Amino acid sequence: MQAHRQALDPQRWHFQHGPIDLVIQADGDPACVHAAHELAWNAFQTILPNLVHELPQLRQAVQPAAANPLRGAIARSMWQACAPLAHPCPTHPEGFITAMAAVAGAVAHTVLACYQSPGIERAWVNNGGDIALQLTADTSVRIGLVSDIARAWGESPLSDWVLDGALHIHADMPVRGVATSGWRGRSQSLGIADSVTVLAATAPQADAAATLIANAVNVDDPRIVRQPANQLRDDADLGPRLVTVDVPPLSVFQIGQALSRGQAYAHQLQAQGLIHAALLCCQGQIEIAGHEACLA
Repeated sequence: MQAHRQALDPQRWHFQHGPIDLVIQADGDPACVHAAHELAWNAFQTILPNLVHELPQLRQAVQPAAANPLRGAIARSMWQACAPLAHPCPTHPEGFITAMAAVAGAVAHTVLACYQSPGIERAWVNNGGDIALQLTADTSVRIGLVSDIARAWGESPLSDWVLDGALHIHADMPVRGVATSGWRGRSQSLGIADSVTVLAATAPQADAAATLIANAVNVDDPRIVRQPANQLRDDADLGPRLVTVDVPPLSVFQIGQALSRGQAYAHQLQAQGLIHAALLCCQGQIEIAGHEACLA
């Protein structure tokens, strides 16, 4: 399996290697941007082999009181992002999380490091919707929001997408990572959220938190179809835990109840300083935890 890249324009590149699919943009001095893209490409080609080498350990439950057992820089950053979330609480009673909950954000964060050099005004690495940001003083970025992330992985071309809103992130905000999770995306979820978008200090932190907040957006209803994760995908790090595969139209009360559970957990993470804000969406209803100033 070979890594591939394609220039989309002088500022933007598409890097792909197995399941890792990045769109990268950098603005600044053209020579500096070119050099950063080359540095990122060289670093990118080593990421998947290094992660595969530690995959068995990455799929194990994170033990918050234990020392970080991983060796590679990306693997260790995944574990570090997940460890603060591996504590039981009413909305996360099992306390179960594996380092894989932060993999997309950690990869984006690692590649972004190649753009933290003079001459780069701003840059971002988008790994399937999990985004790492580099913003210098007085710069900002606008990120489109699609509340039903099934549309992002469905048959509609990008030009047909209808944005439900946008995030406007300024350099002076404590946000350099944005991630989205939900039952209708490419990842498995224990909950029923169409999407949960989290803003945090780093992309790995946002990725891990979005996973668990999306799990917490949940309600009991016998019509919701769930199946063991390992029956749907052999390599599932969730093992036999039941993941959501179909959600029927629910009542306004049920949706509100599910969103309230997720919002309560998001507020808890915000109080602990683990996230900046979260936007929770389920069947047309939306709740916000945290700062609304970033919503445009």
